[in-house]
Order: sequence, then C-alpha cells, then structure tokens
Amino acid sequence: MPEQTQTERPQSDRPQSDRPMIEIRNVTRSYGAFKALDDASLTIKEGEFFSLLGPSGCGKTTLLRMIAGFDNPTSGS
Repeated sequence: MPEQTQTERPQSDRPQSDRPMIEIRNVTRSYGAFKALDDASLTIKEGEFFSLLGPSGCGKTTLLRMIAGFDNPTSGS
C-alpha cells in the first residue's frame, strides 16, 4: 500500500489565530511641536490582510517606519 503524504492546506483554508502579529498601543510620534501620530492604536492578527488609507500627512508612513524599526515612538508601545 502506498504511503500517504499530507499536503499543506492553502493559506485561505488555514484557521486564523487570535494572536496579534503586530500590536501598536497609544503611539504618539512628535517632531518638535508637530504630532505626526497622536495616540494611534492598531492590532493585526495572524493571517489578516490590512491596508492603511488616508490623506497626505495623516501619519501612514510614520506608522510604517515605526513598525519597521526605522523610527521610535515619542510615547506608547
């Protein structure tokens, strides 16, 4: 009898976890008197897709730079 092998399930069929992969809590980033982000919070769970939408100057790039480790928050974690 041939040996059965388990095939990996497609990503869309895998159960999602409630475990946060990225969690930002009450983050503020100031440049002098200008607040690029003010008390921002975000949780992205394992398996989720997300996008950041907003007008120019609302803090999208600043948030991504902090997630990537290029910038540090002025406060928050």
